This record gives sequence, structure tokens and C-alpha cells, in this order.
Amino acid sequence: MSATTPATSTHPIVPQEALRKTALNVVHRQHRAKMVDFGGWDMPVEYSGLIAEHIAVRTRVGLFDVSHMGEIQLRGPEALDAVQLFSMNDASRLAEGQAQYSALLTPQGTFIDDILVHKLSANDYLLVVNAGTCEKDFAWIKQQSQRFHCHANDYSSYYSQLAIQGPQALAVLRKLTSVNLEAIKNYWFAWGTVCGVANVLISRTGYTGEDGFEIYIPADEATSARVWQEVLEAGREFEILPCGLGARNTLRLEAAMPLYGHEIDDQTNVLEAGLERFCKFDKPDFIGRQALVGIRDGGGPQRKLVGLEMMERGIGRDGYRVLNATGQPIGAVTSGSPAPFLKKNIAMAYVPVANSAVETELAVEVRGQPVKAKVVPLPFYRRPKK
Repeated sequence: MSATTPATSTHPIVPQEALRKTALNVVHRQHRAKMVDFGGWDMPVEYSGLIAEHIAVRTRVGLFDVSHMGEIQLRGPEALDAVQLFSMNDASRLAEGQAQYSALLTPQGTFIDDILVHKLSANDYLLVVNAGTCEKDFAWIKQQSQRFHCHANDYSSYYSQLAIQGPQALAVLRKLTSVNLEAIKNYWFAWGTVCGVANVLISRTGYTGEDGFEIYIPADEATSARVWQEVLEAGREFEILPCGLGARNTLRLEAAMPLYGHEIDDQTNVLEAGLERFCKFDKPDFIGRQALVGIRDGGGPQRKLVGLEMMERGIGRDGYRVLNATGQPIGAVTSGSPAPFLKKNIAMAYVPVANSAVETELAVEVRGQPVKAKVVPLPFYRRPKK
């Protein structure tokens, strides 16, 4: 999960004063981070350099400001019923203190957004949504929840969210809290005091392909800046680096995690995106179910998201055309870049099912010229098992 891609020269320029800012904006600028318009937010794209930050997360530990993400809370005796209707995963399987990846779908089975659902209690759920879609998501959730005895609130402005990611993330955070972090399993969370701040939500999820934690703290500048600095101090012995959203993007691409507006959007359905394992058809009903059952039982999707490895010199950038063996356009790159840790040029793209088998030879049109590529298994990178 993430916001939309940083603006390029093809996007309208938003005046800096019109951009939204996290509580750490002053800290980022004081440390000379390169700032960009990221889905309407003034955010750091890099500090010391994308490659250095990427490698730090893969081999040591990195710290991200992801406070632009949205937090929507749903409370009430029928909160679960509402979540079950508007999200594709099965929240009834969650225990208190557990989270799951899910999505809000249109009636056509395409994506409004992908989300994380946290079960705070039997009648209380926290939904973490993408920054660029937060207002749209909140309006949709409120609309769908009206028939149930529950109430939705957008608490996004209340939280600063810091992500500590990498093999040494636990060792860093252990210095700053008495919470038993080892007991927090992947996609679980706990509450505790961090850096002297009480009632902090500590979740073990992430968007980098590495182990790590997110901490949700009050979104005031003084507290956010102090906690940011204390995390960096705690990580000094592990050579922690503050990281921008550029490295976050290349890390999630190596791990083949979808990005809204790229791999998933309101024109892309769950089955072609390869996310059916998170879509629980055994639920009695959810928005989009009927359309997806029709696709599934009608022969399946016509196209499929695949991984591509470039076999010749060239980078398959977002939007570049994908060609078949005879040079005919069959799709487009959704995300592509050099993979700093893997030292390869990689991409994800939608292609017809007939062209989706691993080892299929394709090409990506780079500056008008076909560059050989082949279909490879996803994800490109899996972290080593301990």
C-alpha cells in the first residue's frame, strides 16, 4: 500500500503552500531531504540517495515518515457487518489485535482502494487507507455504513505514522519500548508506550518486503520530531538511515506489492491483479462479489499481472508498451525501475493470459525500441527466513 506516484512534468504543478504537510515536514526540510508532491502531500522522496536507503532497509534498517496515510475508524455494534459488506477479505476471522490486507471494491469487482483492517475490539475497527484516496474512501465507507448501527470517523489528522523497516527493526524499537515486540506476529499489533508516549499502536506490517513495525503517535510537531530523532538515535549502531518514498517504491516493487494507480485501480479487477487469495468468496456477500464470481466461473480473467526481468540494457518504465514475440503491443508496464538490491531492471505489467507463463519472451518498448524481457515469478524478492 501507498499513495499515488510523485508528480512529474506531465502533472499540474501544485503550489507548495497548497500541499498538505505531515507533522515532520520541518524536520525533513531541516535535514535537506529532496521534497516532492506525492499525491498532494509535500513529502521526502529521498535523503541520502534512493539506492543507499533501499540497501539500508534490505540489509539493516530504515525509518520512513508515512503520516500521509489515512486512518478511518468504524465503531458500533454492527461495525463488523459493515466491514464485511464493503471489504473483500473476511474480517470475521480476525482476533482482537490482528490485522489483514483487504480492499474496497466497486460493484464491478475493481478497486476503490486497497486497505489494512485492524480489529481493535469486537465493535471497533481501524482501516488504514492510501493518502491520495482517503477522502474518496471515507465517503464510500460512510455511504455503505449508513444501513448499519455504526459510525465512521476520519482520524487521519490525529496520527503521525512512522515505519521502521529492515532486519534490525525489532532491535531498534526494542530500545524504545517495554512492549514484548517478539510476541507481535506478522500482521498483528499491540498498544504500549514508545519513547515515553503512552497508548501508541505498534503494528507489524509494512510495505517493503522486510520485517518491520509501524508506530502511530500523536500528530503534533514536537512529539513527532522527538520520536523521529529518538528512533534514529536508537538505530545509530545499526547504521539506520532516514528513508524517502522513492526507496519505499523500489522496495515494494522488488517485493511485488501492488500500488494503487499502477497495479490496481477502478479499471482493474481482483482476479487479474492476482489478489484472489485475499478475496473471500465464502462470505455470504460483499460489494463486487457477484461480478468476480461471474469472471471466475466464466473462464477467468483475460489478462494477468506478471513480473518482467529485462534481458537487455534498458529500463521498463511505468506506462511503456509491452510487446509480444512478433512485436505487437499486448500491454503496458504498471511499475518499472532498476532493482537496487537485486541489481536487475524489473517491471510489472498486465499481459494477455496466453502470454503470461513464466519464461515467456516478451519485449518492452523503450524510447521507440524493443528491449528483450522475460516473464519471471513474483515476487522478485523474498526476505530470507530466519
